[in-house]
Amino acid sequence: MNTADEGRQQLDAASVLNAKSTLLQLLARAGVYTGDAEELIGLVEAGALALAYEELDDNVRSAPEEKGALYASGWSDGARAVTEELGAVAERALVRAVTSGPTASSPDERSPVGRAEMERAKVAVTPLYLSFAEVSDLDPEVTEQVLGAVLRTMSPRQRAGYPGRLTQFASAHRGHLERLYAEYGPGSPIAIHGRYSLVHSATSVAVLERLAVTPSALHEEWDAAELPPAWLDGLTTAWGSAD
Repeated sequence: MNTADEGRQQLDAASVLNAKSTLLQLLARAGVYTGDAEELIGLVEAGALALAYEELDDNVRSAPEEKGALYASGWSDGARAVTEELGAVAERALVRAVTSGPTASSPDERSPVGRAEMERAKVAVTPLYLSFAEVSDLDPEVTEQVLGAVLRTMSPRQRAGYPGRLTQFASAHRGHLERLYAEYGPGSPIAIHGRYSLVHSATSVAVLERLAVTPSALHEEWDAAELPPAWLDGLTTAWGSAD
């Protein structure tokens, strides 16, 4: 094998499995439950395939012009078939990832919220919240209670893509959110406790997104979790007044 071939060499199955096993062992030593670690690794694998599919789908190369129309037609059909199969592989990888964790279930049915799902949601909401407001002193337990209700409105497959939807929601409503947090959030005259407590929590971004997309399911899970109705009502009022 020459130097050029060595530079283009792809990882083989044994090497990929070795890297995955090594990562699982390192995470286990750090105290990460194996089921959670496997779920996270599976999502990264599925995400890499999905991003590769999107890139190929957007940048399919044209056949060389000198080859003629018939060659170009075959080229196009072949490229489309390969790209579609890559998309299917990405979808199968996602289904495996969201049904192989500690809360294994159908990817399209609601299920209990797993630890990895909760941590992913925290990682997603915190930087979004801090782009609008300052750090709050609201009880950290509120975060898990509220996020639990939010995540239970979704299936495992939907939870896997929730960080992206949150980012899109925050981007689409940036001006509205800036006004809301300036008027009701940390640093405003509004007290941290009371009707507008959730505006002082990073979970408020997640709650607002659910109120916009699936309010009935959120109210159902909110009541089931026995969370204060005033929190939800206050956030709804603040959202309306900041419009």
